[in-house]
Amino acid sequence: TKAVLEKMGHPERRMKLIHVAGSNGKGSVCAYLSSILTTAGKQTGLFTSPHLVDINERFQINQENVSNELFLEAFEAVMDMVHTLLKEQPDTFAHPTFFELLFLMGIYIFDKANMEYVVLETGLGGRFDATNVIEHPLISVITSISLEHTEYLGDTCAKIAGEKAGIIKEGCPVVYDGTREDVSEVIEAYAAKMHSKAYAIRPDMYKILMNTHKTIDFSMDTGYYEPMDVSIDSVAEYQIMNAMEAVTAAEVMDIGLTEEDIHRGMERMHWQGRMETVLPGVIVDGAHNEDGVEKFVETAEHFQKECPLTLLFSAVDDKDYTDMIHTICSRITFRHVVVTSVGGYRKVPAERFAKLFTEAGASSVEVVEDVEKAFGRALEVKGDDGMLFCVGSLYLVGEIKDVIRRNKK
Repeated sequence: TKAVLEKMGHPERRMKLIHVAGSNGKGSVCAYLSSILTTAGKQTGLFTSPHLVDINERFQINQENVSNELFLEAFEAVMDMVHTLLKEQPDTFAHPTFFELLFLMGIYIFDKANMEYVVLETGLGGRFDATNVIEHPLISVITSISLEHTEYLGDTCAKIAGEKAGIIKEGCPVVYDGTREDVSEVIEAYAAKMHSKAYAIRPDMYKILMNTHKTIDFSMDTGYYEPMDVSIDSVAEYQIMNAMEAVTAAEVMDIGLTEEDIHRGMERMHWQGRMETVLPGVIVDGAHNEDGVEKFVETAEHFQKECPLTLLFSAVDDKDYTDMIHTICSRITFRHVVVTSVGGYRKVPAERFAKLFTEAGASSVEVVEDVEKAFGRALEVKGDDGMLFCVGSLYLVGEIKDVIRRNKK
């Protein structure tokens, strides 16, 4: 990755980079920061993954997906450099992976579009992530840590925190989720080693003022800056921590953002696939690990007090879907559960999910292998009086959003 960047002339060194890692919430934090900066009139690029429907979603220029024309130009330019390096350095240069290629394309795109600020989301981990070739970010942000990709990152949250902390650079500040003591100890120690000022964000720093199940108003007092009231367009309380990390990062950067810039940016943020209302009474959530499912359940518990719930569920085979299903069924009672299959070569037969839901106590479970038909069936069961949650995988979210988009044409 460094070799290609050198071939490009290191355009990333001309950008003000904000680097975000974490197990859950990093996409939301990136989106909040991008929205704040764009709203404040800053030329802002955003690099995230995965995409839900179109690959262009991974590259945003002032909150708009990159055009097909610039995407293609970036692909061809980067591939030309890759082929040149393969000839020049046959013994030392390896062909970039899919993610490395996309990251390099992102740098090309943001340079071509003259982006002053670029918000970068890590792909996996942090220390050895392709995005970690950047040398001096403006600020690093580490969102909540939970068990994920344990075969690569370690089998405890503390070990995983060590991998995520690898994005902290010498003298660059870091804002992080300080909910877990074991994680905080690791990040604080690494920050001290790198002479980086660390800003912990904890749940005791906010108070909910109003939750309408469409927007949440809360007050935040981190002790680092003046207290502030913030409004976010979300049904999920877990977004408050992500929002606080973004607001604190915006303040720590000290780039002349006003409180009005922050307020407007927070209110305008929209992030796909995370507790996103896609149709009236229909919410999609890409919760796909232990912490993500826990956050989904916390939100759904509020809604089940008000109306009957229907669930559309699917997951891929490298996720712990057995525990996900048990967690969901232990706290939520559904009128009906529809299970389906997603994920290509990582697909799990829907019958397996049905068996697990039945064993976990779900009283009404139905198998519909085709995603579009499964979504149609779940909508039918939801009726006019209920709510439908579509949960378990970003693949599922992407396919549902694609179905909705095609049906609108």
